Amino acid sequence: MADHLEASVTLPSDPASVSAARGYVVSTLVEWGLPAETDEADTIRLIVSELATNAVQHTLGQSPTFTVDIELHHDEQLRIGVTDSHPRFPKRLPAAVQQDNGRGLVIIRWLTAECGGRLRVRPTREGGKTVSIELPWTVPARPVTTVVQQEPWQTPPAATP
Repeated sequence: MADHLEASVTLPSDPASVSAARGYVVSTLVEWGLPAETDEADTIRLIVSELATNAVQHTLGQSPTFTVDIELHHDEQLRIGVTDSHPRFPKRLPAAVQQDNGRGLVIIRWLTAECGGRLRVRPTREGGKTVSIELPWTVPARPVTTVVQQEPWQTPPAATP
């Protein structure tokens, strides 16, 4: 693989773009060697969903688009960043029992740390911000497979010649 791979997509700040961002990132990483049906891919899907959702919901209409950047350095370090043009940095909100939102950054931080990575928030030159995660790139040896268990009284279907 190359020493440095990168990909980027800019999407409208619309709830439908969250799914598009998630799909773009995972399909790109599959092209780079990450099997789609792994715990790592599922974790990345969730992180991208939270990052993109934050870019859509918390920019208060002041960022018409957001950009998702993906970089892989030397087959060792994966960076995924979401940039919007809203100047306000994300805030960690107190977790009230009745609260429906405000936990996304906590989820991102926890998942990233669990994978041995880190979360960063940086201002952009244009006055917005980039919220990014950096993870060690560990391509699994094989995808996670679902094991189907049969009840003892069931017999497997007969093979047809």
